[in-house]
Amino acid sequence: MMAAGRLSFRNITALAPMVRVGTLPMRLLALDYGADVVYCEELIDIKMAKCHRVVNEVLQTVDFVAPDERVMFRTCEREKDRVVFQMGTADPDRALVVARLVEQDVAAIDVNMGCPKEYSTKGGMGAALLSDPDLIEAILKKLVTGVSVPVTCKIRILPSLEETVRLVQRIEKTGVAAVAVHGRLKEERPRHPLHLDYIQAVARSVSIPVIANGGSLDLVKTNVDIEDFRNSTGASSVMLARAAMWNASVFRDQGPLPLETVMEDYLKHAIRYNNHAFNTKYCLCQMLREKVESPLGKQVQAAQTSAELSEALGLQEFYQQTQDQLQAKRDALQTSSQPETLVMDGDVTTMAVRFERREYPPHITPKMFLLEWSRKEKVEQPLYEMAQRSQDRSFQSTVTVEGKRYRSSLWEKSKKFAEQAAAVVCLRVLGIPEGRIGEEDSGLVCKRKREGEGKPNGIEEEEEEEEGSNKRHVFETRQETDDQKTKSVGVENGERHKQTMTS
Repeated sequence: MMAAGRLSFRNITALAPMVRVGTLPMRLLALDYGADVVYCEELIDIKMAKCHRVVNEVLQTVDFVAPDERVMFRTCEREKDRVVFQMGTADPDRALVVARLVEQDVAAIDVNMGCPKEYSTKGGMGAALLSDPDLIEAILKKLVTGVSVPVTCKIRILPSLEETVRLVQRIEKTGVAAVAVHGRLKEERPRHPLHLDYIQAVARSVSIPVIANGGSLDLVKTNVDIEDFRNSTGASSVMLARAAMWNASVFRDQGPLPLETVMEDYLKHAIRYNNHAFNTKYCLCQMLREKVESPLGKQVQAAQTSAELSEALGLQEFYQQTQDQLQAKRDALQTSSQPETLVMDGDVTTMAVRFERREYPPHITPKMFLLEWSRKEKVEQPLYEMAQRSQDRSFQSTVTVEGKRYRSSLWEKSKKFAEQAAAVVCLRVLGIPEGRIGEEDSGLVCKRKREGEGKPNGIEEEEEEEEGSNKRHVFETRQETDDQKTKSVGVENGERHKQTMTS
């Protein structure tokens, strides 16, 4: 596999790059089942060049995040020496910028020169490059001399065998480590027969590894067919797309697994690495194929969240355990990285504080203390603003008191706890008692409330929640589609309540 620390493309079986399919869960699944190398889906250079690299300590991944916060590419240590980053590009300089951005986190860089779909060909990328050999050469030379990892490319065949061979020989001279050849013309589709003779001719004409592609369904249905396909093309290696998409256990030497098992294994990776539910659903539907209208298929199609997909496949317990583990990691990281010190975030005073209900008597909350203090001091009652984070639906509240704003830098799982945390920050900054167990009685909240007399448990707190005068909720939601992420903000202003707290 590795030659002098570099990925070798000789005698390998690879997961082909597939748009919307080749994300991290599918790549890890293919590695689990025996793939030697995995290619990510084609990622466009213009979009990738705008990304910044983020180490995700919760997921233990490296994320390349766009300005709109969409994760364009996610990878992890498990695949670092096996994953090939495929880009769509028609510009040598921009290609180098992207390659240098990702090179420390991937095993190789590949340029897409074969995809015939508009997604790739617009702007002169993908199969459009086949008509411009000079540009192909310029891009590949720029990358080969500019990055420390191997560079490869993936092409389709040209109208004549001679043209195809000449192009690959020219590509070889750029110094690439390998070339993948899909044995169809750019106008042809999977229903058209594969041109084995073209791949054979290319393999004989160059010394670099040639990776044969395009044999799914007709020539490669199971693992035992892979070696036959390799031999029939004369290629060094084989790359599988649709056969792997339908059932990734095609990479298993021991034979295929039941589809339901493959789907469950895939979904576990998707849950573990917080894959977008729409992408997960798309891949599961591709696996189901003709079974997509079965009861299981209909349940998968109806699912809108990862939790619902987990329910469809009977993985509710795994899903919840994973969510709990990820939340525990978030909490631990927030606690360790953010000591309880004041930090200014713009005009907001922040402190890393989490509301711990057990630290307060049953009928006492920091919000109650802050409200009573504001009444005693005859100042405007506290105004709370609520924000919701899209990736984990956590909440963060900012409270305004006497024109100054306060919030906890930590995110809470409920709106009420987020508001309580904001109140704690405000009280601590102002040096006001907050009602914790063992704290000296300040007289801000009456004895009956402390003892919970006259009302069932929790009533006073719920009443106080409603009494919180001006409450302003700001909800940030993000919906991701394949091509965009939209952001909407809604504001709800509550009316001021004129009733006062019973004393």
